[in-house]
Amino acid sequence: MVIYAMRITILALDGLFDTGLTVTLEAFGIANRFAAAQMAGTPLFDLSLVGVRKKVRSGLGLSLPVQAITRSLKPDWVIVPALKASTPDRLIPALERKDVGDAKAQLLAWHAKGAHVAAACVGSFLLAETGLLDHQDATTTWWLAPLFRQRYPNVSLDESRMLVPSGRMVTAGAAMGHLDLALWLIRKASPDLAAMVSRYLLADIRSSQAAYIIPNHLAQADPLVLRFERWAREHLKQGFSLQDAAHALATSARTLQRRCQSVLGKSPLDYFQDLRVERARSLVQGSGLDLETIAAEVGYADGATLRTLLRQRLGCGVRELRAELR
Repeated sequence: MVIYAMRITILALDGLFDTGLTVTLEAFGIANRFAAAQMAGTPLFDLSLVGVRKKVRSGLGLSLPVQAITRSLKPDWVIVPALKASTPDRLIPALERKDVGDAKAQLLAWHAKGAHVAAACVGSFLLAETGLLDHQDATTTWWLAPLFRQRYPNVSLDESRMLVPSGRMVTAGAAMGHLDLALWLIRKASPDLAAMVSRYLLADIRSSQAAYIIPNHLAQADPLVLRFERWAREHLKQGFSLQDAAHALATSARTLQRRCQSVLGKSPLDYFQDLRVERARSLVQGSGLDLETIAAEVGYADGATLRTLLRQRLGCGVRELRAELR
């Protein structure tokens, strides 16, 4: 039986996020070593690192050994790592660079010839710039979600998810989402191999970024939403009323609803619930209070309701949260 290697091309750009590239290369390298041991020297992944320029330097200034893009290069998958531009004031100018424009054109050409495209963290912005994500589902680095929604209103974004396959594309979440993406691709070739690599790296594919999101960071993208966030924190005990919130902020309920949706991708009530979960988690881990008292602090009548909410939002219960600090 002839086993064909999955052809994976990593598109490297100046100033990329070193850790993202490194963990991707390491994951596939380990997978190939295990695969070779099991299949008499046959690598499962044909990996190439290419650039739209002859010389490419990483975000830390390291010279990357990129290959030139040739007509004979026909990848099954193209991976777009993140740029080391983690704030809007750095990312927006980076997306306007000439080499980024050339990379966008190359992605479109590969996709038109049947290649699948994967992007992690800020790399999803570059993919969205091509228009390929329009009317598709996607995720990105959670703290840049408001900017993503503003720039790409035709993309259905869910930053709470770690991995989002959509058509011939897949996007992954923030920073170490590169590793989740690599493990996901390895699993497509061999679930057993992915499990082995995962255990070797002490890493599992995570389904959600929700536990890592800091609500205050998202609110800062819009003055009204930030004022709502401050009001909400002061009223966690009292419970939520859209009309009361709008009145306190001297705006209409409809405007508040619309602004939260456009910036956060969720309703004011959903965001209020996020703040409740964040506060409850802090109290569970940082205080000696029992669950009933914590529930009252965040506006719930009993601990059972709070316990259910924590598990729904964070994917773990009170015991697991407290065990994290031991």
